[in-house]
Amino acid sequence: MKFMKLGTKPDTFYTEEATRTVISDAPSDLIIRVNNITFLLHKLQFLLLPKCGLLQRLCSDAHDSNIVTIELHDIPGGEDAFELCAKFCYGITINLSAYNFVPAFCAAKFLRMTESVEYGNFVLKLESFFNSCILEGWKDSIVTLQNTIKLPEWSENLGIIRRCIDSILEKILTPPAKVSWSYTYTRPGYTQKRHQSPPKDWWTEDISDLDIDLFRCIITAVRSTYMLPTQLIGEALHVYACRWLPDTTKNISPESLASQTEETLEKNRRILETVVSMIPADRESVSVGFLLRLLSIANYLGVSPVTKTELRRRASQKLEEATINDLLFPSHLSSDQHLYDIDLVMAVLESYMVVWKRQSPASADNSESLRSIRKVAELIDSYLQVVARDVNMPVFKVISLAEALPESAREEHDNLYKFINIYLKEHPGLSKAEKKRLCRILDCQKLSQEIRAHAVKNERLPLRTVVQVLFYEQEGGSRGSGHDKYKTAPPGQGQGQGKIDHYMSKLKLGPEDKFSETSEKVMKRIDGKLQVERRDIEEIETESRREGNSGRKLDTIPITKKSSKSSDHGRDKGRDR
Repeated sequence: MKFMKLGTKPDTFYTEEATRTVISDAPSDLIIRVNNITFLLHKLQFLLLPKCGLLQRLCSDAHDSNIVTIELHDIPGGEDAFELCAKFCYGITINLSAYNFVPAFCAAKFLRMTESVEYGNFVLKLESFFNSCILEGWKDSIVTLQNTIKLPEWSENLGIIRRCIDSILEKILTPPAKVSWSYTYTRPGYTQKRHQSPPKDWWTEDISDLDIDLFRCIITAVRSTYMLPTQLIGEALHVYACRWLPDTTKNISPESLASQTEETLEKNRRILETVVSMIPADRESVSVGFLLRLLSIANYLGVSPVTKTELRRRASQKLEEATINDLLFPSHLSSDQHLYDIDLVMAVLESYMVVWKRQSPASADNSESLRSIRKVAELIDSYLQVVARDVNMPVFKVISLAEALPESAREEHDNLYKFINIYLKEHPGLSKAEKKRLCRILDCQKLSQEIRAHAVKNERLPLRTVVQVLFYEQEGGSRGSGHDKYKTAPPGQGQGQGKIDHYMSKLKLGPEDKFSETSEKVMKRIDGKLQVERRDIEEIETESRREGNSGRKLDTIPITKKSSKSSDHGRDKGRDR
């Protein structure tokens, strides 16, 4: 940071309450009031009037009275800026830097301390310091630019803002290998490495200190040159958002949100909306994780629907690139008792599906489209396995998220089964209807043999689901074709009762059946107090035949029977054993 020292005399300004006096043998004959501060000064003895054109004119209008009182409440920078100018006139030592240059320069211009009034005046020295030190430095230009927010109109009219932006832009566009000035770069691990030159985004952290309007001016100027890749623009936006916006990856209590003033919330909303508006159109400019984080913050702050919609749209375009950690945001709604913000993921997935369905009428046959949605399905199923551990996660929300994807999105249902198993384990109080509804999303034909072997022994599953798994296991074990083997009745049997008896006998096959041990264990559940009515089995076979003819999933056809209450009661009782 550069400094300029002016004057050689010791500081003789004495402050007592709201009065500042220059210690001198000569009596004060000039009273200047700035806001609530009164300065007791001297007109000519210390060259105050000869250096200030404005004071000369104001004193000349006082008709040569012995003591002149002047009101200067509109001086830019207030009493502190005026004191700097006064000390310069008195020859008292002052130190100028990027932190106090703006108010000093504006005040000196206001007082007309120019060369036309006296040679070597304050304005000339300040301009020299500005050109030779501040604009030549990197951080000096940024600090000076940031201080212009206190005097925006004066800074704009005097060209301070424009010249600082030009200086900053010139340095940002400098090739990293030629950067010789100091800068801030606190990324983890960077200081431990020996770098031959600064990283390409070396400038992003320093400009993140700027006010949002000034930051926008810098980014707009950089983008207008078309000299830097959009990824660098996106990184600058990411750094700025991390610097100023709340971190919604951590649990923030509703009380904390309620305690924030409306002014703070409005400031954060404006920052977020401005950052979103500056994201380049290039799909690769920002990561999906950053977009999802911005969406989480948008929900937390309650920004405009337009901003939320834009973020959902942008995030859905890159959803297949997301990881599990990118989706795990805590819910900040006071009405939600569950931990994870599953509504955010659902909203992005719905936006993704709208675009996916519009791609083409034959999108299911499009290899790229199919690859994309299967990758998204894998991500969603993994996400469901995480949120299933939340004991307060409502069953209808996880079902809605699982069913939001089409049948073609999943080649297999192993991950869906794992999610269902976890959810049933963590939510033992689910009703029978809720368990059946949850398991209905599972297609037993798309389970691997390993998962089927686990499912038929799983005491948490509804018995109807276990019987479905056994049916496909005993029919051949291969996905999608095993149930065709017994479409017609075996020789000597009718279409109704004989087919059911044949299926029941298949479940009780002896040692020659490789799944006989599993079958016998399940049949003990069936033959004991968990009696399965024969028409359940008949209905399962009927459903499988319908599936073969029409492509309907087995578990989309509900089973209704008059004796379900007594049968279910017996099943649950036997399961507890």
